[in-house]
Amino acid sequence: MSLSNRYDFVLVFDVRDGNPNGDPDAGNLPRLDAESGHGLVTDVSLKRKVRNFVGLVKGEQPPYEIYVKEKAILNQTHERAYKEIGAEDQLKGDEKKRKGSSDTVDQARKWMCKNFFDVRTFGAVMSTGVNCGQVRGPVQLTFARSVDPIVALEHSITRMAVATEAEAEKQQGDNRTMGRKHTVPYGIYVAHGFVSSFLAKQTGFDESDLELLWQALENMFEHDRSAARGEMATRGLFVFKHDSELGNAHAHALFDRIGIKRREGVEVPRSFGDYEISVNEGEMPNGVTLLRRV
Repeated sequence: MSLSNRYDFVLVFDVRDGNPNGDPDAGNLPRLDAESGHGLVTDVSLKRKVRNFVGLVKGEQPPYEIYVKEKAILNQTHERAYKEIGAEDQLKGDEKKRKGSSDTVDQARKWMCKNFFDVRTFGAVMSTGVNCGQVRGPVQLTFARSVDPIVALEHSITRMAVATEAEAEKQQGDNRTMGRKHTVPYGIYVAHGFVSSFLAKQTGFDESDLELLWQALENMFEHDRSAARGEMATRGLFVFKHDSELGNAHAHALFDRIGIKRREGVEVPRSFGDYEISVNEGEMPNGVTLLRRV
């Protein structure tokens, strides 16, 4: 069933003694706003976790295949789309000249939306190699930002082994490898999201896909454990459902109804219990319903 409502949502999650999203341009330190010191987690990082969850629970089978995944070769996927729609003849010749007719590109785009969950959800640019068009996804996420400034700690770690015989000889059998690890002692983050029913109709994103998205946002950290990420958990998913497709209130006004602040007397927060979440449900705008998922 296609979507007939607009949705806006607030995702709240936290991290303890872990690195929620390392910055490769800064030695993999936790991402932060250099001016304010608040922690950041990119929308790309959050989408990666959603993709991983869907791939895990749906077994990477159509219509829940994942387009952007580890070790994927995107141009090969585009060629597969052309073969599936019966346009193999347009795969011949030099790659730079294999553009595809407008009708073929449209068919390939529809095939990609039908078979790949992340394409019909988040959208994709699929014009490299053979052209499968571009898709503007109905689901969009912002960067997540920590409620308070974070502290990025750096730890020395030791591996009681070396990689090569040369290293062992150099250390005269001591065989140790030193490394560094970066963590955030504690941080609670907030991201905002949007679901457009108009764009959903264009990609085929339906009610079952929406329910799967909610499940992924609720549980994605439970299946993404690693020593580097410490303890991460979804602490709240607040969904504002509009009665109409166009929407019954501005998203920013709805987001302002979710408040998160440190409890009185807490100077250095180190757990979720050091914060309190308030939800202003009084006098909700007409045609808007708040659904608490977590």
